[in-house]
Amino acid sequence: MGAAVFFGCAGIAFGPALALVLLTVAAEPLRVIVLVAGAFFWLVSLLLASLIWFISVHLSDREDAKLQYGLLIFGAAVSVLLQEAFRFAYFKLLKKADEGLATISEDGRSPISLRQMAYVSGLSFGIISGVFSVINILADSIGPGIVGIHGDSPYYFITSAFLTMALVLLHTFWGVIFFDACEKRRYWCLGLVVASHLLTSGLTFLNPWYEASLVPIFIITLCMGLWAFFTAGGSFHNILKCLSCKQEDDSRVMMYSALQVPFED
Repeated sequence: MGAAVFFGCAGIAFGPALALVLLTVAAEPLRVIVLVAGAFFWLVSLLLASLIWFISVHLSDREDAKLQYGLLIFGAAVSVLLQEAFRFAYFKLLKKADEGLATISEDGRSPISLRQMAYVSGLSFGIISGVFSVINILADSIGPGIVGIHGDSPYYFITSAFLTMALVLLHTFWGVIFFDACEKRRYWCLGLVVASHLLTSGLTFLNPWYEASLVPIFIITLCMGLWAFFTAGGSFHNILKCLSCKQEDDSRVMMYSALQVPFED
């Protein structure tokens, strides 16, 4: 039973991310490098946030439960702000790298676009964030023990898996929106990304009241996904064309015979 819960929850949490990595990242060396580097940036932000929270806890009264709970909320907010700050720093680094790649390329264009880097960097933030948020839960799911035997919710593992999946997707969408906002200097978009990240993090404090946290987070995920889709250049026409599985005829086809040089007499 423990193994079934472990693999089931792991599949829910990281199945979409694994599919995205295998289909869109793994075959391209530059995207793999961006993916690994993005995970490193997120880890540095987590290290700094943990250090701030650790110091604040040790300087406070550990016997005051309300104060410690407030410091936990403070630590989560600091972590979100540091993640977004390092996302911005990563954007600046990738922007410089994009200019350098364009300089040394033969055709004067970078082999990887900024939108592709935004998507991959967001995916890397999401994957490493999901790993750190659910790895201990997955370890406990193997057993021994039964969740809910003392009156707690028996849906702890599966709701944690769905929350992790939403978090991974949200970071991917935030990456696309954030990079586009930085490129076009749309500061209100940056503010909405940070605000939605803070809201998502704050909703998790409503657990184990899962209806009040899981449903709003998935609504935010859907909204951010639509926003990222249109930001990346998507449209309803593309969706309909994809669902219809029809290929449009290309009228700009030139016959090979027309390109042949006529024989001289």
